[in-house]
Amino acid sequence: MIDLNAIGRKARAAQIQIATASSAAKNRALEAIADSLLAHTEQILEANARDLDAARASGMSPSLMDRLALTQVRVQAMAQGVRDVASLPDPVGRILSGGTLKSGLEMQKITVPLGVIGIIYEARPNVTSDAAAICLKSGNACILRGGKEAIHSNTAVANAMRAALPQAGFDENCVTLIEDTSRETSRELMRLHSYIDCLIPRGGAGLIRSVVENATVPVIETGVGNCHAYIDRTADLEMATEIVFNAKCSRPSVCNALETLLVDAEIAPTALPRIYARLQEKNVEFRGCEKTCRLLPQAVPATQTDYEIEFLDYILAVKVVEGLDEALEHIRRFSSHHSEVIVTRDLEAARRFALEVDSAAVYVNASTRFTDGGEFGLGAEIGISTQKLHARGPMGLEAMVSYKYVLYGQGQVR
Repeated sequence: MIDLNAIGRKARAAQIQIATASSAAKNRALEAIADSLLAHTEQILEANARDLDAARASGMSPSLMDRLALTQVRVQAMAQGVRDVASLPDPVGRILSGGTLKSGLEMQKITVPLGVIGIIYEARPNVTSDAAAICLKSGNACILRGGKEAIHSNTAVANAMRAALPQAGFDENCVTLIEDTSRETSRELMRLHSYIDCLIPRGGAGLIRSVVENATVPVIETGVGNCHAYIDRTADLEMATEIVFNAKCSRPSVCNALETLLVDAEIAPTALPRIYARLQEKNVEFRGCEKTCRLLPQAVPATQTDYEIEFLDYILAVKVVEGLDEALEHIRRFSSHHSEVIVTRDLEAARRFALEVDSAAVYVNASTRFTDGGEFGLGAEIGISTQKLHARGPMGLEAMVSYKYVLYGQGQVR
């Protein structure tokens, strides 16, 4: 049985070192990690092939297989992601505010690392390097627990990263991967409050619900993406068609992919057949309301569940709505507060949508696929927070620090 307390103690000791390291030292460590990932590409791809073989045998869907799969290009992108984090400003030690108190004390509010970060995630090996890089640059140690479907890939990536840390003068326990993927170990990690300062789940609805319900350490809830697009009656249909195609089809297995399409009834007879024809290039299944099915006999009747879930596949829930008010009401009811888009030429409709939609990212005339740490200029990301406390949206370096007050006196007492 794995000893999580021992892992926690080692991570805590390592975090003290990384928390006080200079920006230059942390950047050298990240550059060494990027080099090590490239040097271990062959071992990483061999490990990934084992995971893919097991996933194929288990009947994993093609879209989820895509999330799991690594290639030489993707490993190169992982290494570049680590270098991108190194190039960003250090979030630690910034003075946020300050001044002289009436007592004469000089006060500074300074950014500090969160501490030891636990991350529980599924299926995507690139999360291993992205999360570790962000934690290191922000002065945090990390304990990673990936899913069983990617265990060989994650282990190979983590081993490459850990091998680089001592070369750069850091404790290898700044990054730890738990190789036991049992449910019992996962739940024990959720309760490791003596060592873990913050826990971040990154995966499907079941994983996130399990962490939120079982954790006794603070949790930042991330990522289920039931993302919506509303095609307003004034929309440019060519633009709308391309936005929907990109948001649904460019990579359906990710959380910023489109899951529900809402179309104004006034333009639905024209818009829906046009959008459907474009999406048939990827054989997207439409699951629609009664009005949708009348306009598109090829559509499958939708259930309420179809409007609630994240398909992560070439499936799209569709509803014809009577204007902006009904679209907003549908989004309020079913959104996971991730990313939503309106396609419109009406400035007032755009203003209302941006104001009234309560999601981490709201788009006007652009694809939801831009909700991403790299696209937002944040470097890599830990995940996309769909809550409102501490962090929201793509979580880069700024989301991984807290602050403390430092006060300088000359013998003041109260």
